[in-house]
Amino acid sequence: MREDIKALRRSVSTLTTITIFVIAYFARDLILPVMLGCLIALTLSPINRYLQKQGLPAAVSAVTLILLAAGSIAAIIFFAGDTVRTWSDDAPNIARELKYKLSGVTEAIDAVKDASSQVEEMTAASAGGPQAVVVQQPGLLNSAVTLAASSATSISVALILALFLLASGDLFYVKLVQAFPTFSAKKHALTMVYDIERRVSGYLLTITLINAGLGVIIASALWLVGLEYAYIWGIAAFLLNYLPILGGLIGTLLVAAHAIIYFDSFSYALLAPLLYQALTAFEAQFVTPYLVSKRLELNTVAVFLTVVLWAWLWGVAGALVAVPFLLVFKVICDKIDSLKVIGNFLGAAEAQTRPDP
Repeated sequence: MREDIKALRRSVSTLTTITIFVIAYFARDLILPVMLGCLIALTLSPINRYLQKQGLPAAVSAVTLILLAAGSIAAIIFFAGDTVRTWSDDAPNIARELKYKLSGVTEAIDAVKDASSQVEEMTAASAGGPQAVVVQQPGLLNSAVTLAASSATSISVALILALFLLASGDLFYVKLVQAFPTFSAKKHALTMVYDIERRVSGYLLTITLINAGLGVIIASALWLVGLEYAYIWGIAAFLLNYLPILGGLIGTLLVAAHAIIYFDSFSYALLAPLLYQALTAFEAQFVTPYLVSKRLELNTVAVFLTVVLWAWLWGVAGALVAVPFLLVFKVICDKIDSLKVIGNFLGAAEAQTRPDP
């Protein structure tokens, strides 16, 4: 009988997990803004509490912080939007110029492609030559407009939700306390939630400041070597650094492509991506481990798999929120006895050997 109950519980858990991912996949437009709003509120909550301790009302401090966040996003769009749009419109010419400058490398690739095409043609001819079906894709302009409108809506909803969460103060903590019948249960729940908020918000704020500093340093370094639009690559570094492991590699490849096109000397052009990679590697190996508590470090394998999973579910936006979401999940697992095994697995090797104070 007990074995049947255990098997039933495992089946229910498996079906629940699958259902959650199916809902997340199809309800992306609803869940993503909510998740972003919660992460923004958690990131700004330490500053919000500090302002409240200085005598500023919760509503005033929340409005101030959200206006600053909205202004920062608007500034990024204002300074980088035109250039990125120009690059997008000129993408075919950029690709041709990059191919020309890398002609020595692309010749070998083209030879392989030609051989593969010949094999496919011979195979198709021997099979009777199947008809090719061409699917009409939506225009680039329509896709860009749709993406811009969707992004603007998601950001707006996230900022408004974050505003309400910050302005509510301790409302949700009061509701949580009221939901438990005994004093010990109230105390345990309140302690757990406060600890989760403190650790997660501290981590998110620290990582945001680190990424901002990294973006400024990378922009300055690329400006010193003479690369145009260095500030855009600083903004890109700030955003991509939320994506561990893959973010630095993606940024390095993008900077390399731009530098090869911009500089006449191929060897000098390699200086820009080398600087980008060196600075991101230094930050990942020394700065972040020094400033972030060992208890909040994550297993590299778990991070990689989480990024891949959320990138598959939600694309680039999912990849950017994957690690903050994983951190929130780990902290919750660390505070609930039945989930501590999962939290221990998600933690880094060094963090597992240290007791949680």
